[in-house]
Amino acid sequence: MDPESADALVSAFHQFDKDPTAAAAVLWGEGGAFCAGWDLKYGASLLKNTEEIHEIDYPLEDRKHIPRGPLGPTRLELDKPVIAAVAGPAVAGGFELALWCDVRVMEESAYFGVYCRRWGVPLIDGGTVRLPRIVGVGRAMEIILTGRKVPADEALRIGACEHVVADGKSRDFAEAMAHEIARFPQACMRADRRSVYAQQGLTVREAMRKEWYNGIPTFKAEGAAGAARFSSGKGRHGNFKDI
Repeated sequence: MDPESADALVSAFHQFDKDPTAAAAVLWGEGGAFCAGWDLKYGASLLKNTEEIHEIDYPLEDRKHIPRGPLGPTRLELDKPVIAAVAGPAVAGGFELALWCDVRVMEESAYFGVYCRRWGVPLIDGGTVRLPRIVGVGRAMEIILTGRKVPADEALRIGACEHVVADGKSRDFAEAMAHEIARFPQACMRADRRSVYAQQGLTVREAMRKEWYNGIPTFKAEGAAGAARFSSGKGRHGNFKDI
């Protein structure tokens, strides 16, 4: 991922988040690889021009104008879900990019790994933050410290991905999931997604309080009408084709 590609990816996700006709996105790497990480040739050039490092700094005092991460959208907090369709390697920064997504679909031959461990390049795009939250501290620590390959079957077993599919099918599977998500009442879906992220680090009582005040406006906007549709006969016996 070079700076130009990172900027383009950020722009694409900003457009997606603002587009009222778009409900879910699929992030996929063309050519049989999800992402092999940050462009280390570019990274090596920063030895001569350290000013460029400040262009991707992380100013905590200005939440509205946080610069992009080295991998692009990893600092964005979108209001809609993103599904990663992972083929081939998603390593180093590419692993961090996959972890930024809400759901990960991996092909059987795909793999994760902190391969930047070999070159002294740290995880600075959310890897040390998101991986422990997804798989737990112990497993995350072992993966991060060893820099080893994490194949798809293991990733599924430890919760680092949610689905493993045949090679060449990750994008189709992820897009089908995106279309299914897009069928649902969107305000409710986004409120529940928002609540999952908002509760991290809070006590149970405080998290449930946030869940309540996050969900009640949505119930008024969509839930009551949905309950009425169910009462009228929709969705009986697990038939959700017509909701």
